[in-house]
Amino acid sequence: METALITIAYLTSAVLFILSLRGLSSQETARSGNTYGMLGMAIAIFATVTADGINQYAFIAVALVVGALVGRNMAAKVAMTAMPELVALLHSFVGLAAVLVGYATYIAQTKTGSVFETEIFVDVFIGGITFTGSVVAYLKLKGSLSGKPLLLPGRHALNLVAALAAVGMGYWFTTFDGAEGLLPLALMTVISFALGAHLVAAIGGADMPVVVSMLNSYSGWTASAAGFMLGNDLLIITGALVGSSGAILSIIMCRAMNRSIVNVIFGGFGTGGGAPAPAAGSAAAVTGDIQETDVAEVVERLAGAKNVIVVPGYGMAVARAQHKVQEMTELLREQGVNIRFGIHPVAGRLPGHMNVLLAEANVPYDIVLEMDELNDDFPSTDVVLVIGANDIVNPSAMTDESSPIYGMPVLEVWKSEFVVMMKRSRGTGYAGVDNPLFVEPCTRMLFGDAGDSMDGIVGALRERSGS
Repeated sequence: METALITIAYLTSAVLFILSLRGLSSQETARSGNTYGMLGMAIAIFATVTADGINQYAFIAVALVVGALVGRNMAAKVAMTAMPELVALLHSFVGLAAVLVGYATYIAQTKTGSVFETEIFVDVFIGGITFTGSVVAYLKLKGSLSGKPLLLPGRHALNLVAALAAVGMGYWFTTFDGAEGLLPLALMTVISFALGAHLVAAIGGADMPVVVSMLNSYSGWTASAAGFMLGNDLLIITGALVGSSGAILSIIMCRAMNRSIVNVIFGGFGTGGGAPAPAAGSAAAVTGDIQETDVAEVVERLAGAKNVIVVPGYGMAVARAQHKVQEMTELLREQGVNIRFGIHPVAGRLPGHMNVLLAEANVPYDIVLEMDELNDDFPSTDVVLVIGANDIVNPSAMTDESSPIYGMPVLEVWKSEFVVMMKRSRGTGYAGVDNPLFVEPCTRMLFGDAGDSMDGIVGALRERSGS
């Protein structure tokens, strides 16, 4: 394909990617956003493989077919509860690909000069951090690694030394050509791997949704760096779009959590003069008696309520209860109950996790509201159903300065008349913090699988309505 046609194809893809991001910003337009993104990628791939100088079509075809089959298989089998770790794993692929392409480009020596070698260095360095950081995030989200932050003594100094050493390797690398430059490049790669793993290991479980978003940003900047290295305008544009959108989302989420983006990325940098943040479990002990409830009482409360708010969390995803929640919503709305959903920015393990679950179950978009839109309404709410959430409704975030989640805005459900906490046990949330809400006078604990509890609630509501 001629250069002019490739340029037009790349520009078309870039426009489609921008439309895709715009579409994905809203639940109502998310499907069209995905369609734009797929179309843009198809055009980009076709333009790339038909460019002058590309002749290994057999290898390309095998890679495309195998990649498509693997991707389809992973997407078809993944449960919604495993979606966050899948996203983190996919980010690791981007990082590893950047590292491998960087080495291949250097070995091929398609260009020379310090600028070209600097581009390789930046691509491999960012790619290495993205790769191992994403792998650690994947292991944390999967539960193979503890969600508690790894706070090594002098960790910020270690990070600084590693970054300076990488820069030193980069300077050394730019002074060589050919095979001689592989040694400093390899040493820098090892440093970037260690730095990426350490940065994410130092971040606590409560901040993991922000980490996933930031890794998305890293993968974008990695792609952009690869674009400069390869002279590919589309990679530069697409990488910048992904990198900037991921960074903006991370900043928005941090503001919603009353966190500094610098603190999250560097694991508490600058807090208390660099002292570690309080470890999970160091918060004040929760004392008091838990009051339990059953399905019958919950149904009685719901049937007599005028205003109901549902607060979904990761437990709803684990129990796959979103469809039963949607059935309950329909039944209550038919009875004239004003039911709405309160979504915390970091509910679940992924930005927008709860929104996706509720959209999958066809819960109307207009009753799914953000935390800031609902917090003032809890005092006038008759019943709040907290389904598998914990940290995002924890009062200690506002009252206990020793708590690891202190300062994080939460859904103030305890101000309502009656709160039902659906949980399997009295266990802590992902942040590892006890929840005083369990012993509040207005709270009743409905222990058991959320899916089974919702089955009972929906069945009883149908009996009452005669449907």
